[in-house]
Amino acid sequence: MLNISDAEKKALKGRGYIMTRDGEHFIARIITIDGTMSCEKMNALCQAAEKYGNGEMAMTSRLTIEVQGLTYDTIEPFNTCIVEAGLYTGGTGSRVRPIVPCKGTVCIHGLIDTQGLARELHEVFYKGWYDVKLPHKFKIGVGGCPNNCIKPALNDFGIMGQKVPAYDPDDCSGCRKCSVVERCPVSAAAIDEDGIMQIDRDACNNCGKCVDACNFGCITEEQVGYRIFVGGIWGKRQRLGTMVDEIYTKDQVFEMVERSLLLYREQGQTGERFGAFIQRIGAEEFIRQLKAGDVMTRKQEILDAPLHLEGGATC
Repeated sequence: MLNISDAEKKALKGRGYIMTRDGEHFIARIITIDGTMSCEKMNALCQAAEKYGNGEMAMTSRLTIEVQGLTYDTIEPFNTCIVEAGLYTGGTGSRVRPIVPCKGTVCIHGLIDTQGLARELHEVFYKGWYDVKLPHKFKIGVGGCPNNCIKPALNDFGIMGQKVPAYDPDDCSGCRKCSVVERCPVSAAAIDEDGIMQIDRDACNNCGKCVDACNFGCITEEQVGYRIFVGGIWGKRQRLGTMVDEIYTKDQVFEMVERSLLLYREQGQTGERFGAFIQRIGAEEFIRQLKAGDVMTRKQEILDAPLHLEGGATC
């Protein structure tokens, strides 16, 4: 059993070097930024894994790569080796975690550039907020469409691509066989008693499949944007994220992430997940504060203040 202090184990974990349950070896968690990695970097990582680890690597559920079998003595030479290849470890602690996008950038169902958005979010929030201690970890997930592959609503802050259809029933030709009804995967489009196609906006999930599906051009694109969910938790306890009932632009999404982080840091209690914080103050109240945006005026004050402990004390 390796004889190092708990403080050193914690420090190593904070860097992305996590002790395994045998008490002797470590895994190194490599950040992929947007879930992709070039062949050049992958080859360099494979060589480092063989030289300093046991030659095994594993993909995590959040698109990082863990190199296995490192020893305490090989951590620093391994770290030097991967830094030279433009790679780095991390992804642990009470901070913004690595961004997880689906492959919407290249997927036939993707409505947004998920990987490009992830790279931007990585720079602003993973890197930019790396030294900001939060009450607990904060995970951001980016889904390209309502297919929900990476489950945005089970992240602390979920983003989902949306394509809102523009449709006026007065334009409908009343086709006996409607291509839009056939195309809609959630049965939001249906023919009414007058033979006119109607869209149930409450059932519509803005997947965009109906856009341009009409043979007579009745349905076009009204808006491409982003749906957001706040406070999802997936773990020993689960909470489905609360959907914020608007479609946002990319700039607005970035502001909503920042507002969420500031509200969480200001009012969350140490050890309290973001979703639990939202439940404690009430989802309606949180969304009210989120939309109001007053928290931005207190940004520096919030970042400089100590975190809150349960019961109102600070640390």
